[in-house]
Amino acid sequence: MKKIRISTLLAAFVISLAAVSLLWAGTAVDDEFVMKTTEYTKHKYHAVPFTHKKHTTDYDISCGECHHDASGKSLELAAGDNVQRCIECHDKPGKAPKKGKKKLKGKAKLQYHAEAMHANCISCHKTFNKDFKKKSGKKKGPAPTSCKKCHPGGKIK
Repeated sequence: MKKIRISTLLAAFVISLAAVSLLWAGTAVDDEFVMKTTEYTKHKYHAVPFTHKKHTTDYDISCGECHHDASGKSLELAAGDNVQRCIECHDKPGKAPKKGKKKLKGKAKLQYHAEAMHANCISCHKTFNKDFKKKSGKKKGPAPTSCKKCHPGGKIK
């Protein structure tokens, strides 16, 4: 009888530990990572390195500046909160196709992952650079806005 209770307790402990591990794994986000999206079959440029600390601490940017809901409203997040990858909603890998004079705009264009990423990052970097010129010396150098400066190594040959 004692063997059953001990084994039951041990099994319950192992299951609980596994559940906690899975929950924790879902919220763990590395500070530094390469923004490489596995859903792409081919990459035109080398993946962009990213650091959360640089953006949140050095530049005082809130998580909601990048992470938003389906309507584009900033999410109220804290370090360790679980978030979806951008590709979950902006689910078409690559850039929007250019169809003659009728190009995709708005939400239709932002379904494409590369369009959403570039719109979010580049617009923020451009705004920062305008402010940087106004307040020169207060923050660290200008933010990159060109392919070569964001994608180290440039085009993939």
